[in-house]
Amino acid sequence: MPEINFDLHGSAPDKHEFALLLIDVINDFDFPESNQLLRYARPMARNLLRLKRRAQKAGVPVIYVNDNFGRWKSDFRRTVEHCARQSRGRKVVELLRPEESDYFVLKPKHSGFFSTTLETLLRYLETQNLILTGIAGNFCVLFTANDAYMRDFKLFVPADCTVSNTKKENDSALALMRKALKADIRPSSRIALRATQKTGRNRRSRRQ
Repeated sequence: MPEINFDLHGSAPDKHEFALLLIDVINDFDFPESNQLLRYARPMARNLLRLKRRAQKAGVPVIYVNDNFGRWKSDFRRTVEHCARQSRGRKVVELLRPEESDYFVLKPKHSGFFSTTLETLLRYLETQNLILTGIAGNFCVLFTANDAYMRDFKLFVPADCTVSNTKKENDSALALMRKALKADIRPSSRIALRATQKTGRNRRSRRQ
């Protein structure tokens, strides 16, 4: 990787072995069976908010990996505002609204890696361990986990921070990720997050 671009020209200055991915939590829930999913999504959002606060305290980069809803002119901030004001998912979005320090990646398909900049971003963040959370465990979280595993990331998929339409479907997805992808599915409160030192080399000299 070229030294001159070590932090994507200042747009990805954080360095940490962990990254927290929030998958499709900015959602209007405008689809069949959304009420069923919302039943699980609302309590999950509270767990995820606690995990996000712990991640921020430890300096762990927080990345929103969100569907573009099939709109190729999507603007993430406009999507957030729409979902927060005019959708069934507004209570979830209000809890998990992105902050200035957060990163975001828009995806056109299920996996957060497919045709996105996620892999490049994670490389610059020097991430080795991914904490995958969000909606839905048996689709977008699972597809993202598959692609992450193929890229040799160590995976954490906390069971209390991902949901599917039914508990059975979610449990099945978690069991599959644990068995096939070696994912650690311990509850979010049991994931140890510690601040790590920034890369030791002098940043100013690396820009020269």
